[in-house]
Amino acid sequence: MGDLPVLVLGCGPVGQTAALLLARWGLPVVVLDARPERDPVGSKAICQQRDVLDVWDAVGVGAEVARRGVTWTTARTFHRDRELFSFAFADRGRSPFPPFVNISQCETEELLDERIAAEPRIEVRWGAEAVGIAQDGSGVTVACADGTEVRGSHLVACAGARGDAVRRVLGLDFDGQTFGDQFLICDIRTDLPGWETERRFYFDPVWNPGRQVLIHPCPDSTFRIDWQVPPEFDLAAEEASGALDRRIRQVIGDRGYEIVWKSVYRFHSRVVDRMRVGRVLVAGDAAHLVSPFGARGLNSGVLDAENAAWKIAFVRHGWAPEELLESYHAERHAAALENLDVTGATMRFLVPGTPEEAAHRLDVLERAATDPAARAQVDSGRLAEPFWYVDSPLTTPDPQRPFPGRPARGEVPVPAPGVLVPDCPVTVPGRPDVVRLRRLAREGVTVLLGDGASVPDSSGLPAGAHRELASGGGQGGPPPVAVHRIGDLDPSGLLAEALGARPGELWVLRPDAHVAAVLTDPAAVAGAVARSLACPIPSPVPA
Repeated sequence: MGDLPVLVLGCGPVGQTAALLLARWGLPVVVLDARPERDPVGSKAICQQRDVLDVWDAVGVGAEVARRGVTWTTARTFHRDRELFSFAFADRGRSPFPPFVNISQCETEELLDERIAAEPRIEVRWGAEAVGIAQDGSGVTVACADGTEVRGSHLVACAGARGDAVRRVLGLDFDGQTFGDQFLICDIRTDLPGWETERRFYFDPVWNPGRQVLIHPCPDSTFRIDWQVPPEFDLAAEEASGALDRRIRQVIGDRGYEIVWKSVYRFHSRVVDRMRVGRVLVAGDAAHLVSPFGARGLNSGVLDAENAAWKIAFVRHGWAPEELLESYHAERHAAALENLDVTGATMRFLVPGTPEEAAHRLDVLERAATDPAARAQVDSGRLAEPFWYVDSPLTTPDPQRPFPGRPARGEVPVPAPGVLVPDCPVTVPGRPDVVRLRRLAREGVTVLLGDGASVPDSSGLPAGAHRELASGGGQGGPPPVAVHRIGDLDPSGLLAEALGARPGELWVLRPDAHVAAVLTDPAAVAGAVARSLACPIPSPVPA
């Protein structure tokens, strides 16, 4: 593959993230986008989850996104004029990022563009509409509408929801459904004291009877209001009649306001049948569409990008076999199906399809005012969360740490194989740049040793060693591995407590900070590391 770049199709946030992460791993990247230039229209996806900010922090953007955005920590749910419940979000460790930050997608794209412009390994080509994709044993060729061809080793296809042509060229099905009800979004600049740090969801308010309203705070005294409206809703007629003004004032009262952006749309629930087609990995809205209740679109797409980037990088550098790419489909397709299941349940609760479903919803909402058990059944959108790769072929299961299933609303899973590791402050001698566990983990494969644990000399792991990120591709050799004692990284005990680490345990972390294995047998570490990279598992070394 030599010096071939990795190609990224689409320069939205998912494509931008993929390009920056690939460059971080030392690979040249060419980004192709059919648009003539950036089109900063509307706020679009506004809600960025903590673990996505953490991914962006790896490329120097996360902290600034968090600083510019509006932090919110509480989700409130109402039925008519009564608050049913509220909840905050758990953090098993001590992340520097809030649970959610609201910021315009346009501003997020601007920050990512600035980082791309400062990265010499990335070239962005606007006006490059892909009309063909061909593959062979050594690479991918994208044919553009202007007659040019671009050659790369691999392709990350982030062509967005309207990427029908790309899906068609790749031979992908995109089955699913479109919901009949429409949804009206207005970004309103106004003053709503007390609403600046919380998300509010209203079932059947008197000012939108029989339907729902969602309200999110945004920067610059702006609030995103999202009304469920009938299938026949006409925005132009609503504006002309003054009904839109009345609709807005029913929410904000008699105060001045400015409409910053407005849009009407329908939700889709779709997923491709394959997220890997040879050397092409499909990511973001090009691969899956879900309703925005729960903010699982862009957030899931960024995690697609991270999964794709480290795996392509490890294959390109010769640290892992080509088979590692198949795990991208196994892991991210499972994540997409989980999102479809979660958001599908939400839409069935929001828009009942039968009289029985409507009666059930009304019963749940009425009981939820006084019955905690009923509150757990109220579904206003389970908010975005990282997927747990417990069934991944890269994960070594641990019968002592079984995965209990989807955690309660606002909670995070107990650390176990497949789960994203909790973030905690750490100290690495001679490494002032590493102050958090996830930043350390994202440098390669990380092995953490609990009290009394050790790795045998025969394991081939470089105890205490560290390898910098590669600066070039295709050199082969062993992957970047670091071995650290948990007590050395954090003598305070916070890290051990957050992990729930037991004496003698060895924790193997992947380059995306997910737990690959928790072991008690030091001789099994080399095999778990190999499995996490889809490498042949070495035979045990005789004692």
